[in-house]
Amino acid sequence: MNFLTHILHLAGSGVFAYYSAAQIRDLKTRPNILAGFQLAESGSVPFLTALGDRAAAEGDTWLAQKLAKHASDETRHGKIFAHALQQLDKQVIDFKRQPQTTSTKKSQQRSPFFAAFYEGYPQEQLKPAVVDWDVFMASTYILELDASKDFARMAKVLPDNEPTARNLKLGMLNIAEDETGHAAYLYEAMMRRMSANKVEKLVNMWRTRKVNAILAMVGDILQRNGETRSLVQDSAPSEIDSELVAT
Repeated sequence: MNFLTHILHLAGSGVFAYYSAAQIRDLKTRPNILAGFQLAESGSVPFLTALGDRAAAEGDTWLAQKLAKHASDETRHGKIFAHALQQLDKQVIDFKRQPQTTSTKKSQQRSPFFAAFYEGYPQEQLKPAVVDWDVFMASTYILELDASKDFARMAKVLPDNEPTARNLKLGMLNIAEDETGHAAYLYEAMMRRMSANKVEKLVNMWRTRKVNAILAMVGDILQRNGETRSLVQDSAPSEIDSELVAT
């Protein structure tokens, strides 16, 4: 990573850290950011499961097992965020049941972040059956590595003297540990397939893409004056296994 990219990475990460910490600390905005995390974590499960099946079919048992564990972790992460939402009497909106309008179709398009991160890669090329393993491993390595730090940072701003916030804090710290493990196996997977020099170049390329993606996301947030589409609706309180935050 060159010096300019490093500086932009620090600046962009700092802005995102401040924004996300403020969003999760404020009870008014916390449900929406939790819903976003729930959708992201749970939404990755079918993709990872399909990739695991592909790895097994290709004879890479080690990678298949790692991907299965990754999918299992993401399933549990989604439940942790769902539990946190239900403690706030909220739940994620089921957008599949919402009437399709021009505005909803537009909102379902690739986000500014991912549009910049995967620029030049059509969505058809990123499907689990055909995605280049190098693309998947390097891009996801960067996302998981940064997510581990982001979740830990956000957890630290949550208060310890309020049971609901404390449960969420413990859950997010647990998630951060899992994300660190995901980044580790993805890095090992790259090292198994290519030279250390090629891994470094690949990681640097996706780090640069991540910097551009963060800047695109920040620009989008500023353009919308911080306003985001609501992802949650009210729900009746229900019991969810409280052990989720500790497992």
